[in-house]
Amino acid sequence: MPSPAATTAPVVVRCGHLVDVVRGEVLDGRDLIIEGDRVVDVRARGDVPADATVVDRSSSWVAPGLIDCHAHLIGDLDDGHGYAGVVMSTGARDVLSGVRNARDTLLAGVTTVRDVGSFRAFTDVALRDAIDRGWVIGPRMLCSGAYVTVRGGGGDITGLAPDVDAVLPTELRYAVVRGVDDVRDAVRRLVHGGAGLIKVIATGAVLTEGTSPGAPELTEDQLRAAVEEAALYDVHVAAHAHGAEGIKRAVRAGVRSIEHGSLIDDEGIALMAEHGTWLVADIYNGDYIAETGTRDGWSAETMRKNDETTQAQRDGFRKAVAAGVNIAYGTDSGVYPHRDSARQLPYLVRHGLTPMQGLQAATLRAAECLGWDDRVGALERGRYADLVAVDTDPFADDLAAFAAPSLVMKGGAVVRDT
Repeated sequence: MPSPAATTAPVVVRCGHLVDVVRGEVLDGRDLIIEGDRVVDVRARGDVPADATVVDRSSSWVAPGLIDCHAHLIGDLDDGHGYAGVVMSTGARDVLSGVRNARDTLLAGVTTVRDVGSFRAFTDVALRDAIDRGWVIGPRMLCSGAYVTVRGGGGDITGLAPDVDAVLPTELRYAVVRGVDDVRDAVRRLVHGGAGLIKVIATGAVLTEGTSPGAPELTEDQLRAAVEEAALYDVHVAAHAHGAEGIKRAVRAGVRSIEHGSLIDDEGIALMAEHGTWLVADIYNGDYIAETGTRDGWSAETMRKNDETTQAQRDGFRKAVAAGVNIAYGTDSGVYPHRDSARQLPYLVRHGLTPMQGLQAATLRAAECLGWDDRVGALERGRYADLVAVDTDPFADDLAAFAAPSLVMKGGAVVRDT
């Protein structure tokens, strides 16, 4: 499917209820005026230009396109048995599955993602470039290129026989590091290869066989080296960190965001609030893994680690909200189907945010986390005309309505209209 192009004539979206996430208000009876790919005006309903295309959503709630700050678009869904199976695919197949995942993500109302890693270096960058060139449809992407991880760590491919493990191709271990100098070199090579974000694996992982989510895997000096090197290129660092000590090391080192944060303690929460570090927590994922893993026979190790982190993560999330930690929406899509990217929104409300704060976390605040708040995250003059419409009041059902959008626009072009 070719990427749809925005019309050259003005487009007027007649909004029954326009969600202004900047002011935290719902404005009734507004016209959203779009020229090219940008919003040029928001005004009370009135006459429209004679040559304008009118998109009538006068009975719908219209909000900015959703932003997922923790997505994995490349590859097939996780099978719950570790990542050794990655070697059974090819880079070409992984990118083609990414085309499917990008389409499903966009049609679900997510118009921007921060793609935080694939095992094959720069496959996410290739997908981003294809979307930007209009070859395929998908969200705007901020890409990390590859994981910066230790050998045998949370971002490595584990579980292989020793004679196979030793001969993996470079693209599958592009940013596996040992010391501080390795970290700096990896960051430089990732940025030069097209990454706009650095993803470091600070602790073990739930889904990586043989690792412990609570165990630190990068030293504070290594994490600081990543932050310092990335800053030379005006690039942020996101830290996968489940365990309390790994979280604190990453925050002290200056990372932009903590991903997951499952076993965070009170000291870590206070540090995040003090440093302004973002928390991007996938608080829906535990339920998906518990249900799907039980049904499909996921490994006992994965299921045990999921049990150990799910409720702890939600308790920590609630404490972080209460402490004023910056919260941005992130789902870990790719563990679960990309078409379900909005299913986590009600969980934000269930665990401490108001419905408006939850939507802001997935729009305005997520854009701030990305450093893209000059272009996405709100429907106001000068930003991209990325929007989603739902036909029932999302604030009456804790944002569940966003799981079934009736309209999705990206850059002024309609990509879904039901």
